[in-house]
Amino acid sequence: MPRTGILADVAAGRSEAMEACIAEFGGMVWSLALKMSPSREDAEEGVQEVFIDVWRHASRYDPAVSSEATFVAMIARRRLIDRHRRRASRPLFTSLESSFPMPAPVATSPLEIADEAARVLRCLDRLRPEERRVLELALGEGLTQAAIADRTGLPVGTVKSHARRGLIRLRQLVAEDCATTMAIS
Repeated sequence: MPRTGILADVAAGRSEAMEACIAEFGGMVWSLALKMSPSREDAEEGVQEVFIDVWRHASRYDPAVSSEATFVAMIARRRLIDRHRRRASRPLFTSLESSFPMPAPVATSPLEIADEAARVLRCLDRLRPEERRVLELALGEGLTQAAIADRTGLPVGTVKSHARRGLIRLRQLVAEDCATTMAIS
């Protein structure tokens, strides 16, 4: 009885077919994964995903269209490109403090500190509600942008936009309030 191809054995569910497939094509897939991955750990995960896809799609292999190596290489290439795109589209999470460093307050006495805090709270009340909420969660509760997104149900990008616009507006309002207070004095 003539031997069928490795992928036909995988598709037929024959015992040890995946081991033979990995033994035959593992080096090629590993080489591709190392070239297309930022780290060894990511390459290992990529190789696992590739062979899961090979197992799932082995029944689609047609020897009249390509060789087994080409079929496996195409699955590997597609899977690894998909992984790269997912990594590239994931937003990087940063804290509001590192995105918008605030200068240390210059108030020295408890009375001055209380006055500055009251000024900031007054100005905070003048922000748009969504900007105020994001800043209250970030500055008041110390939440990260990802945690704020989880808590509010907003996308992380929207949280970042609200935080940025809110901080810019808050700085303007505090500066205006200080100028008004200085003019009155």
